[in-house]
Amino acid sequence: MAVIRPFQAVRPVEKVAHLVASVPYDVVNKQEAANLAKGNPISFLRVTRAEIELKPSTNPYSPEVYEKAKENFERLKKEAPLVQDTIPHFYIYRLIMGSHIQTGIAATFSTEDYENNVIKKHEKTRKEKEDDRTNHIITTSAQTGPVFLTYRGVDEINKAVKEITEKNQPIYDFRTDDGIQHTIWIVPQAYDDIIIFEIGKVKNLYIADGHHRAASAWRTQKIRRQNNVRHTGSEEYNFFLAVLFPAEQLKILPYNRAVHDLNKLSADKFINEIKNNFDVQETELKTPAGKKNFCMYLKNKWYLLKPNENVKAGKSIGENLDVSILQNYLLDPVLGIKDPRTDSRIDFIGGIRGTEELEKLVNSKKSAVAFSMYPVTVDDLINISDAGETMPPKSTWFEPKLRDGLLIHII
Repeated sequence: MAVIRPFQAVRPVEKVAHLVASVPYDVVNKQEAANLAKGNPISFLRVTRAEIELKPSTNPYSPEVYEKAKENFERLKKEAPLVQDTIPHFYIYRLIMGSHIQTGIAATFSTEDYENNVIKKHEKTRKEKEDDRTNHIITTSAQTGPVFLTYRGVDEINKAVKEITEKNQPIYDFRTDDGIQHTIWIVPQAYDDIIIFEIGKVKNLYIADGHHRAASAWRTQKIRRQNNVRHTGSEEYNFFLAVLFPAEQLKILPYNRAVHDLNKLSADKFINEIKNNFDVQETELKTPAGKKNFCMYLKNKWYLLKPNENVKAGKSIGENLDVSILQNYLLDPVLGIKDPRTDSRIDFIGGIRGTEELEKLVNSKKSAVAFSMYPVTVDDLINISDAGETMPPKSTWFEPKLRDGLLIHII
């Protein structure tokens, strides 16, 4: 059963929280990170993406980047300032995006639960990215951004969260430039036992987003344990920072696709090839109305694609996802995209950027064709995780996203 623990967060004082808080390190490239941090000396991107302060030629995975991250973290503690709570707490983190609201518990979770699959995964991780965050955690002695966890909601937890948010003043409440409202409360200690007891009865938690952060925390635990002859299992490095949201509250957006060329086919030949596996018709739709429907943008026109009798039911849950159907019956056989993880001819566009971005890519000729997808559901994610399968690459885009730098776990 799942382990959840309060922790002593290092966090910014209230008046500068909105300045410190930064987007997750892995949703922006170096130039985008530099632009976001420009003119803001206490942006947490200076810790999570410290290479923005070094020479352009600097390898982002070099030791000097992690040392710079440590230096900047220590500087922010003094200059922001950042303070550490004197006793361990749980925290409530609420995100509001338009009419969508999701409210979770920020806490630390067991790396042993991660190892033993009490905390389940649905993505493969890349060693290079694991190495990066492992080095970052070890050098800074901190987990600087939360993993995004989910579970099937528990009534007693939902009731407690509602009471806490209604009866207590938040420590942070601000809106970011993207229009997302971020609100955080400290949980009164009277609720700690309820949270620990109720989550302790939950069989499984699921990583929604942040697989590399979780894997890196687990790897860090192995390294710290090996180097600690007095290891007891209660050290902070045995736990990782995450926010746990009820699955019923989550919003998954589609992860759309754009391909740079038509694999040497003319537009007419390309459509004819597609018709081997799909019914194709022009449409006014830009987003699919349901599963196993795809909208395609080509030569200033939108088309609706529906699988025909040649598309067979897969043997696994993952093989029946829309992203797998598109990959196995169109991207691979028609466009020659064998491995979407590594093929430079395909780009993935988060649904938050809308179908306008797909039209822009094709109209500018940066891409030849684009596909608008129907989003994967949270039930899909949980079912795949329970089956021990992994999602195809770039299947889910969670929005809104948590901010780094608001709650930091010192290990």
